[in-house]
Amino acid sequence: MLDLAIRGALIVDGTGGVGIASGRIATVGRTGPAREEIDARGRILTPGFIDIHTHFDGQATWENRLAPSSEHGVTTVVTGNCGVGFAPCRPDDRDALLALMEGVEDVPDVVMAAGLPWTWTSFPEFLDFLDQRQFDVDVAVQIPHSPIRVFVMGQRGVDRAPATPGEIERMAALVEEAIGAGAIGVSTSRFLLHRTKAGKLSPSVDAAEQELLGLAEGLRRAGDGVFQLIAAVDSTAADEYALMRRLVEKSGRPLSFTLVAEQLPNYPGEKDAWRVFRHRLATDQPAGAPIRGQIFPRPIGTLLGLDLSYHPFSLNPSYAPLRDLPLPERVARMRDPTIRARLLAETPQSDNLPALRMVSLDREHYRLGDPPRYDPTPDEEIGRLAARAGRSKADLLYDCLLEDDGKAILYCPSGNFIDHRLDAAGELLRDPNTIVALGDAGAHYGMICDASYPTFLLTYWVRDAAPGAGLTLPDAVRKLSAIPADAVGLSDRGTIAVGKKADLNIIDLERLRLHGPAVFHDLPAGGRRLRQRADGIAATIVSGEVTYRDGLPTGRLPGRLVRRGRTAAFASCTNGDSRS
Repeated sequence: MLDLAIRGALIVDGTGGVGIASGRIATVGRTGPAREEIDARGRILTPGFIDIHTHFDGQATWENRLAPSSEHGVTTVVTGNCGVGFAPCRPDDRDALLALMEGVEDVPDVVMAAGLPWTWTSFPEFLDFLDQRQFDVDVAVQIPHSPIRVFVMGQRGVDRAPATPGEIERMAALVEEAIGAGAIGVSTSRFLLHRTKAGKLSPSVDAAEQELLGLAEGLRRAGDGVFQLIAAVDSTAADEYALMRRLVEKSGRPLSFTLVAEQLPNYPGEKDAWRVFRHRLATDQPAGAPIRGQIFPRPIGTLLGLDLSYHPFSLNPSYAPLRDLPLPERVARMRDPTIRARLLAETPQSDNLPALRMVSLDREHYRLGDPPRYDPTPDEEIGRLAARAGRSKADLLYDCLLEDDGKAILYCPSGNFIDHRLDAAGELLRDPNTIVALGDAGAHYGMICDASYPTFLLTYWVRDAAPGAGLTLPDAVRKLSAIPADAVGLSDRGTIAVGKKADLNIIDLERLRLHGPAVFHDLPAGGRRLRQRADGIAATIVSGEVTYRDGLPTGRLPGRLVRRGRTAAFASCTNGDSRS
């Protein structure tokens, strides 16, 4: 007797059914009697999706449902990215890690202070804590560089002092210990915009190469794990790739890094650094372990609004007395002509340069809408609309923010949106050396809602794409499941095959629809976050148990901590069976 039988689904390239027993796929293409049955005729059956770039480090300690990822068919998440997290950590260093997570990942300090239990000091103890918890997805964790640095060096680590050889050796030992305890890998950030809210750089940002090689040495000793990295923008793409290559040669383990298509002078003398990275990925792979680019299938952008972290007037001096008012009262005050005139006359004030960039009027602003538009045309930009109406951009932006009783959301696309097109994102999607990721769920609660990307990919790039312009359904599904599973060594999932973990989605592709993001105040201490609903995901299954039906949670929590195994295989999925 099977536990669950899914009958009549289109398994991407054929009609059949799947039988599940003891949390694993027992049959494919035929089913027998089962305790629970799902009629999936007219729908597709896919493996559960895997997002290897999230920031659920905090949320996994206080919540069982790891939304919004789990609401979009994701069944496994990898957290501990970008070199930030909460372990290892001594009590005296907690405030430093909280300030870092608040600045880098937009998680409010008050939320973390109320939610984090802090029952651990070492990284293995953090894993042991998570091992006691239940989730609606599986969770794998990387050990992050900045907490390692602070744990070893104390305040010197926070202040980005050079590490001594002895300190680097201790860092290597901590990485080796973490992988031995079940960490999926190690992560770091070299990105200059990764700062605390006060504008102080993340401890890892300008760490010396010898220190990074020390982290790689920890992977080498463990004989397992992956390296995740965000490259520096004050170096050339060629130099950054050469550094990544040296890290892989040292560790013997796979490495992936954030890869965004931009035509901005972020790299010295390089307008198209992303093309340099793509060329190196195609022609200069190290022997033994691959380097891959983590990419995103739509523009990398931010959301602005009165109920979000930033908007064009949020750093103006006269907005400070309004900031903590309830939204209806804030909207009423902003409609006062005197306050309006004052805010429009002021300029933003802050010592945090990235924050000033967030509120700059020089950015391109669009109404996001519902359903959301992630590919707006140039004529829809707020500044151009204002010019045609004979108004200033600030004046029209002010009105836009007050729409829908202050709940309106503005969209500022940047990366992957060259010449107001998503062609570059399409190039990255089709590149065999990339991994679809970067959902960033569990972070940026008031700035982005990119965890919805699986729904976007299946609609924009598959169902709704012009012939020849998108991806085939098998290719899209493989990008969401088998390839990311392979990238982090989770060989027990990502495909539909007998013996694989029974993580699955049943999707009505014709009904699949992404709604606009909405604000919910459901974090600890009443904290705010963006969530984004989807229609058309009929069911999500984790370890053989239905966790969502038609977008609603069933209450089942079969998800667990995934501890890294020492024998996990890195089989290539690039040219694998398209059946999944």
